Amino acid sequence: VQLQASGGGLVQPGGSLRLSCVGSGLTIGAYHMGWLRQAPGKERELVAAIHWRNGNTFYIDSVKGRFTISRDDAKNTVYLRMDSLKPEDTAVYSCAAGPNRYYYTTGGTYDVWGQGTQVTVSS
Repeated sequence: VQLQASGGGLVQPGGSLRLSCVGSGLTIGAYHMGWLRQAPGKERELVAAIHWRNGNTFYIDSVKGRFTISRDDAKNTVYLRMDSLKPEDTAVYSCAAGPNRYYYTTGGTYDVWGQGTQVTVSS
């Protein structure tokens, strides 16, 4: 079971990035999927999630209107589109899968992790 994230990098404030996460050994459509981030000296936080069945989405307040999570079941891939990036978005971003019997808006639900991808927002 593996989740492979990609798409991070260095971007100027106001710029955009799209992160991708491909699953192997698990069917993404059968899990809640989330993107979490951890900045230096801070706790990891769930920033966006998508419900396994109905596709409802969740965002923390600081990214609402700027980030969009989506899923392509045919490609077994989940995405995080990030627009209007701010320096405070700088962090290592990881995708994760969680059992669909739990709440998808809770960070503790996610127990299958991929390696992170660094996102740095700086001029």
